[in-house]
Amino acid sequence: MNNPKTPCIGICSTTSLGDSVCRGCKRYSFEVINWNSYDVQSKEAVLKRIEKLVCQIIGNKFKIISAPTLKLELEKENIPFNSQLSPYCWLHNLLKKKHNEISDIKRYGVDMLSDHANTPLAELSQNIEEELLVLCQAHFDRYYTVA
Repeated sequence: MNNPKTPCIGICSTTSLGDSVCRGCKRYSFEVINWNSYDVQSKEAVLKRIEKLVCQIIGNKFKIISAPTLKLELEKENIPFNSQLSPYCWLHNLLKKKHNEISDIKRYGVDMLSDHANTPLAELSQNIEEELLVLCQAHFDRYYTVA
């Protein structure tokens, strides 16, 4: 298997603000710092954990109608994404980078689920980030914080 790419999307709060969970990629600070020394299996484990949380939250708010369309639009806009992860992770990167600039999410092959259709995209994106950070921090506290 290929060496997994970093999930970094250029919005790092672990190095700039000292957060224990990165607000951009959702890795823990020690994972950001040690990423290049991790073996393939360790990197994949980190990516799978993040993927599971992202899919859980974003999948409850959006439906990917066309992954190829989403991929094409991300490539056109030079938004980094890992093609080996779920398209919901790709969508997460799009929302992180462009939520204030998107007027029609359907252009990206994505639709909002009916429960969220009337929520402005910027607000929904902020809600997603807050939920992800809460889940990531809870996981960190449970498995990595020394009592």
